[in-house]
Amino acid sequence: MTLLTHARYCDEILAQTDRLGALVRGADLTLRVPTCPDWNLRELVVHVGGAHRWAGEIVRSRAADAIPDDQVPDAAGPAGDDPAALAEWLTAGAAATVDALREAGPDTEVWTWGWERRTAFWARRMAHETAVHGADAALAVGTAVEVAPGLAADTITEWLQIVASAQAQGDPEAAELRGGGRSLHLHATDVPGAEWLIEFGEEGFTWRHAHEKATVALRGPLTALMLAFNRRQKPDEGGLEVLGDRGLLDFWLERSSFG
Repeated sequence: MTLLTHARYCDEILAQTDRLGALVRGADLTLRVPTCPDWNLRELVVHVGGAHRWAGEIVRSRAADAIPDDQVPDAAGPAGDDPAALAEWLTAGAAATVDALREAGPDTEVWTWGWERRTAFWARRMAHETAVHGADAALAVGTAVEVAPGLAADTITEWLQIVASAQAQGDPEAAELRGGGRSLHLHATDVPGAEWLIEFGEEGFTWRHAHEKATVALRGPLTALMLAFNRRQKPDEGGLEVLGDRGLLDFWLERSSFG
């Protein structure tokens, strides 16, 4: 499956933020988030809104270095515990960041922590940040997770790139993702082409889109596959099926859980 366009990532930031904002408006902000157990719902939303504003400030200022959190305007969220005010703050920040991303286009050079120094990185990263944490909020309040198939699939692809980048930079957990002759196949059964083959070599792991027999396979609906791969549910929940060496799947999930 191919990457989405810059415009589509921008659209998805807004769409996923709108969904999260709608959840917040009718929710108890003190509700704990089971998939992010250190946070309640308010803290989750402030994290997302702060990330939007941080990325937006990097893009707007064409920053060549990381911007400290305390230099990002209005990143701490509104005072008080009014859900409507929090939702408005969240959506306003996302809209401002998308405006900056659209004005810059995908190829403007800026600082990122990743493998490319372009504004395209931030559009994609913020779309996935919002989608995955939106799923956290949905799971917390007990409603269905809604992520468009193309975006859901790309959360998996991007995370593979993040883990591969971390391994190349010497992250100790990612460094353990090696070992010749083993492989992991991810297979979304409801979206054609949404498949990934992760192969463990002696020097590290590689991945590609492929339908091949593997040491272990995780297969089922794409949304559930996205949640499991992002460690938001167990691999045998949500209609998923584990075929083969479950230990290898657990090995991957444990050592790719940084960040």
